[in-house]
Amino acid sequence: MTDAPDPDALKALFLPRLRAELDALRSASASTAADRRPVELDQQSVGRLSRMDAIQQQAMAAAQDARRHARGRALDAAIRRIGNGEFGWCADCGDFIGLPRLDLDPTMTRCTDCAR
Repeated sequence: MTDAPDPDALKALFLPRLRAELDALRSASASTAADRRPVELDQQSVGRLSRMDAIQQQAMAAAQDARRHARGRALDAAIRRIGNGEFGWCADCGDFIGLPRLDLDPTMTRCTDCAR
């Protein structure tokens, strides 16, 4: 089992980072809400090709927002794990995940061995 830092040290190290990323995701999602609105059919001002481009851009914005929401759920879960003392511990074997792996992505829930 790898030596783990104090839970309060983990909290101080990662909680601000997790919250900052979550806030940035929410802000980005709010700022692109107009890009995800349905494309209106107005044949007077938008030609067929322009409308197809608008539909493609709307679909890409919706897919990007779905990825943001998935990342947000992972960040929320990591914040909850910090709160209940489970952050940094492998969900499979119970060993400490390791600071380098958590530094790479603090939403990791499994150690390197279990992730293989």
